[in-house]
Formats: sequence, structure tokens, C-alpha cells
Amino acid sequence: MDTPNKGARTRSEIVRRAAPLFNQHGFEGTSLSELMAATGLKKGGIYRHFSSKEELALEAFDYAWEQAAAGRLAGIREVPDCVDRLKMMIDNFVEKRAGLVPGGCPLLNTAIDSDDGNPALRSRARIAMQRWTNRISAIVSEGIHKRQIDAKVNPRKLSQIIISSLEGALMIGRIQGNDVALQNAREHLDHYLEQNVRAASGKSRRVRAS
Repeated sequence: MDTPNKGARTRSEIVRRAAPLFNQHGFEGTSLSELMAATGLKKGGIYRHFSSKEELALEAFDYAWEQAAAGRLAGIREVPDCVDRLKMMIDNFVEKRAGLVPGGCPLLNTAIDSDDGNPALRSRARIAMQRWTNRISAIVSEGIHKRQIDAKVNPRKLSQIIISSLEGALMIGRIQGNDVALQNAREHLDHYLEQNVRAASGKSRRVRAS
């Protein structure tokens, strides 16, 4: 019989191994046999820790999203300037996308997969989107407070511009089989942040420095 600690470790390991499958194949596309092969457990071993496939899929999404979010935010706390912080987050999204979670962005994958009628997964994706929006908005608000970002900038609106540009470019890139759209989105956002978001005083300092 599993001890509580061993049971928790086993549960976490199941989630870790199942996350790439759900992210790559979707909820309906992930079979129990694939889950058994990935985890090394029989059906009863999996369902000893999860009441249903959906419960496992929900936790797998949370795990995959945490991995993706951590990679996108890696290193930005050490960047003092909030505009540069946003630019680094964008760079992380573009440069690290392939290595964060097998199958690509969990948010985009789950939003598309759950559109066919899985309200629980759709709700999870909505919560993840809200947290990402809030995180970017917090950086923007901090930048406004520090006078690094123009006071006229709407934090939530800018957050949605950044997210929709990156996620839209990611979807185009999948269809086209290259990263041209992502590189174009990064270039556009970089220019937009410098010209329309950075406070005038910050622009002046950069001109003098160059």
C-alpha cells in the first residue's frame, strides 16, 4: 500500500508523463493505452490516483502551462527596465517555445482542443489566459509607476496585443511550417514597445546612449 508521500510522488509522476501526450494529441486523441505506456502503469494503477481521464487531463494541462509560463518568464525579474522585461518575455516565447513543453503552447493547444465541448478544459485555459494577462499587466503597471512606460498605455489592452500577436503568429507558423510569422511578430512588437509604449524620457536616454 502506498504511503501518502509515495502516493503524491506517483501522482505527480503520472501527471508529468501524461502532460506531453495530452498537449500533443488532445484529450480525445490521447488513449488509455498511450497513457499506460507513458506511465508504465496499468489502468488500475492510473485510476488509483485519478478518478477519471478528465481529472488527469486537467492536472496535465496545469503542469504543462506552469512549465511554459516559467520558461517565458525566465530571467525577467533581473531586468530593471519594464519595457526591456516585456521584450525579454517575447524573446523567451519565440526562442524557447520548442523546448518548454513537447507539442508547443499548452494554451493554444487546449483552447483549440476544448472548443469542441470540454467545458472543464476550456475553463482551465481561460484561467491560464487570465493569469498570463494579469502577469503582463502587472509589468506594464509597474513600468507606468516607474515612469518607464507612457502613462497613457492601458495595461490590459497592451497585454492582449502582445498575447494575441504571439499566439496568432504561432498558429500561422504551425500551418506554414516555419517561424517567419513569429519572427515578424517579435520585430513588430519590439518596434511597437519602443515607439508607442516606452515613456518619452526613456526614449531620450536611449537616443543619447546610442
